[in-house]
Order: sequence, then structure tokens, then C-alpha cells
Amino acid sequence: MDDHTALAELEELARRLEIQIRYERLAESDAVKTGGLCRIRGQLVLIVNSRIPMHAKVQVLSEFIGRFDLNDLYLKPALRKLLHKEEPAEN
Repeated sequence: MDDHTALAELEELARRLEIQIRYERLAESDAVKTGGLCRIRGQLVLIVNSRIPMHAKVQVLSEFIGRFDLNDLYLKPALRKLLHKEEPAEN
């Protein structure tokens, strides 16, 4: 899966999880240079530095979205693998 497809899939998953994504220019001096998850007026918001490269945006979204329980959601195998949520192998 290329970075553009991965980013689109992760953004769609965030919408399904009711996580708002904001791409904002974070200052070089900010302690968090890539982004972070917060709650604003009860809404989960993932702020992502718009200055970072595409692959880094994919990593940020994967890291934070991967923290949620996704067991009850259908995810394409490539997306599940990206989130490190592979299904356990059956014996």
C-alpha cells in the first residue's frame, strides 16, 4: 500500500472512530514535532504537523489510531497490518 492510499484509509478509519484530524503547521520549537491526540470540547482530535513528509503522517496516524480497540471493525488486511493489528493465525 502506497503512502497516499494508506493516508486516505487511515483518515477514513479515523472518521469511523469519530476522531477529527487536523493538519496544522507546528512551530519548529514545539515539544511535539509530529502531532498528538487530544480532546477538545469532548471531541477526540488528532493534530498532525502539516510540514512532515507523507510517510511520517502515515506513521503518526497509525501510531495513534492503533491504540484504539479495532476488533469489531472490518479493516482491509493491508490496513490491519499497517496498524500492527494482524489477526492471530489459526492453528
